[in-house]
Amino acid sequence: MAEVKVAVVTAGGSGMGAACARRLAADGYAVAILSSSGKGEALAAELGGLGVTGSNQKAEDIAAFVDQVMARYGRIDVLVNSAGHGPRDTITAITDEQWHQGLDIYLMNVIRSVRLVTPVMVAQKGGAIVNISTAWAFEPAAMFPTSAVFRAGLAAYTKIFADTYAADNVRMNNVLPGWIDSLPQTDERRAGVPMGRYGTSAEIAATVAFLASEGAGYITGQNLKVDGGLMRSV
Repeated sequence: MAEVKVAVVTAGGSGMGAACARRLAADGYAVAILSSSGKGEALAAELGGLGVTGSNQKAEDIAAFVDQVMARYGRIDVLVNSAGHGPRDTITAITDEQWHQGLDIYLMNVIRSVRLVTPVMVAQKGGAIVNISTAWAFEPAAMFPTSAVFRAGLAAYTKIFADTYAADNVRMNNVLPGWIDSLPQTDERRAGVPMGRYGTSAEIAATVAFLASEGAGYITGQNLKVDGGLMRSV
């Protein structure tokens, strides 16, 4: 009997992270969820997986989470890094403290978890990491300053990681959502999308599931826009 594969989702208690956890569970993965709200524990219980309450902005919480995953399952095949929402203000009004907060929310959340999970995947001779980024990473908007700045950095980090670990069959890619239904909806934003609608969290989850699958086995170091045609190619 084939060993059950394990998917780990950080910030997976609600929104796109929770949708990813549901989709991966439906695809047959044992799912482990880290969430600061406690919602991840409830969702994991519903999905028959492991839920831990903790913050992906704290190295000790992530380490304890990974330890529990390994103690229970002994492997990690997929890591999905989701995130919350960082500080927003005009570009020169953002304080040093807010910039550091944005760094923790949008970039260090990935770096900390990847540092712990990568040795596991290398030892297994395979694994997939998918980071939920933003459509505004390469065409930044003033409304999302800390997100755009640090997720542009995430794209650089992802390319370096992919170059370093491709030979170990450990892949990393970013999903770049546009206006998604987990965000407040306005007619003005909807009108700016060529498809004329907000995307759904389920559509983001389906994209994540594809990038985690064997069908995406030759894809690494990429930034995939999932935005209804909102952004143009760069």
